Amino acid sequence: MRYAGERAYVLHARAWRETSLLVEALSENHGRIGLVARGVQGPKRHALRAALQPLQYIRFDAVQRGELAQLNAAEAVDVAPLLAGDAMLGGFYVNELMVRLAPRDDPHPELHALYGEVRERLRANAPLAWTLRRFERDLLDALGFGFDLSMDGDGAAIDPAAYYRLDPEHGARRMSSQRNGEGRGASGRGLLSLAGDVQPEAEDMPGLRQAMREVLAYHLGGRGLKSWELVGDLGRISRATRAQDDSVS
Repeated sequence: MRYAGERAYVLHARAWRETSLLVEALSENHGRIGLVARGVQGPKRHALRAALQPLQYIRFDAVQRGELAQLNAAEAVDVAPLLAGDAMLGGFYVNELMVRLAPRDDPHPELHALYGEVRERLRANAPLAWTLRRFERDLLDALGFGFDLSMDGDGAAIDPAAYYRLDPEHGARRMSSQRNGEGRGASGRGLLSLAGDVQPEAEDMPGLRQAMREVLAYHLGGRGLKSWELVGDLGRISRATRAQDDSVS
């Protein structure tokens, strides 16, 4: 298989051997592609190395004879978003989900378009929680794992005043109580907002986040994401810092 002038987004790149990189890229015409970029760590290959950073949109030439394609050339098509803070963590999360869930060597133009859209929302500093919930919803739909968020799994309309958990195979299931050990569910109001592509109320966002995480965890095969671990670690550090400040004051 030969790729000539193929356009793709760089999802991940890691050092391999002494001077090379292993790159995961998401192309429009061939889906997720694994690339071997040899000899890119030297001082004269700065432009190529810069083009292979996550979130970068590239045009590349490569030849594939096995599982991985040998990269011959690559150049940046545009300027990648310069993200910081929570937005940078959001970009890491988006890339990690794509690497884990996008099928390799299987064309999915809708995934390519979805990635381009969320990349620009991150660049524009759009509300991050809403950007990620929309992305999760659309990612599941594109992969054939989504369901109608305006109806529960039995076909009944979602009650805005009720709470639900999302069953990965059945859809929304109404929770009998928020106090019976079932944990925090997604509000019906939040699910209806997500279904209608309307930004939910701030108080509905945590429940939506947890509900979508449970669905994604199922499709990830029980092995979580590094970005989830990082968010948890940051939360623990933040709580510990606040507790220390409170004790001092």
